[in-house]
Amino acid sequence: MAATPTVTTQKYINPETTKIYWVPSIADILAPTRLELDAGTDLVLENAASEGWNVTSNQVPVPNMGRKFTGSIPGRITAEDSSLDMYASIDGIDARALMSRDEEGNIVWLDGGDVAGRLMDVFPVQVSSVTKSNRSVEGEEAQMLKFSYSITEEPAENVLIPA
Repeated sequence: MAATPTVTTQKYINPETTKIYWVPSIADILAPTRLELDAGTDLVLENAASEGWNVTSNQVPVPNMGRKFTGSIPGRITAEDSSLDMYASIDGIDARALMSRDEEGNIVWLDGGDVAGRLMDVFPVQVSSVTKSNRSVEGEEAQMLKFSYSITEEPAENVLIPA
């Protein structure tokens, strides 16, 4: 008998699908409410790039005298250094008004869109820095701001989006 095949996925690309919300306050990151999400700000139209936003586990070696092979077990959970590159406005009215240095809140990734029943990831964060990332003499790209975040608590992954 052959192994059962995996389900056929609905493939997608992130542009025009993924949402990124800045949500100042979420009481329970394992179960955000619709009211809390709606109180957030959708960042996608001003977002040019992102880095990080992944949760990983260190591997802890577990050698023993009985075998040459050294196995491992999952270790501490960490989140990568994470950032969002946002467009700067000439008048200064941009994402800096939402997320200044030391501001605490949540970055919510809704990769399949804000659709009830789909999944999202909630990252509790503190803004660690806001830098003007590309003061270009050539003028070949728009002025950007890099928002760097400290992830302050274990992120809630694969949380159901509420109706």
